[in-house]
Amino acid sequence: MFQHSNQSYEGVNFGTQDLSYGELISCTFNRCSFANGSLEEITSSNCRFIECNFRGALLNSSIHKESAFENCNFNAANLFVSKFEHCKMTGSDFSGSNMDGITISQGDWSYTNLRQARLVRQDLRGVKFHEADLSGANLEKADLRDCDLTMAVLAKAKLQGADVRGAKMDGVDFKAFAITGLRMDTEQAIQFVLSHGAKVG
Repeated sequence: MFQHSNQSYEGVNFGTQDLSYGELISCTFNRCSFANGSLEEITSSNCRFIECNFRGALLNSSIHKESAFENCNFNAANLFVSKFEHCKMTGSDFSGSNMDGITISQGDWSYTNLRQARLVRQDLRGVKFHEADLSGANLEKADLRDCDLTMAVLAKAKLQGADVRGAKMDGVDFKAFAITGLRMDTEQAIQFVLSHGAKVG
């Protein structure tokens, strides 16, 4: 168990170190690598990770509060039962990562790559997914109420039983995914009808 607070790192490779069970408070990491590293049960609060590499890292059971992960690479990382509370994840890439049991509470996930992500039954209320790539993602029974899905890519996403009432869906291509079993509000239903060429009113 270690604790780092108010530290700043640039270009450091942490991938060979065992960082599990550690605590990071108000630290900044710029272009650092945690690739294939052990970060199980680590906690971060008010930290900033800029263009860091978490490829193949073990982040299971880690907890992150009000931290920022900007343009980071989480390819094939293990995020099993990890928690991200009020975090800024803009531009980060989660392709091939294990997100089973993840908790995403609020936060900004704009411009993220969440292609094929498995987010079944997730409570994602109020999360910002502006222009996020959710193509092929499994969002069955997910709670997406009041999310910002403006310009999000939902091509072939599975939305059976999901709830998007109150979510902003301007610029979403409603023709790119099946809406069977999707709970929508009146405004979204109108957007869906208009996207299929109908005239309303």
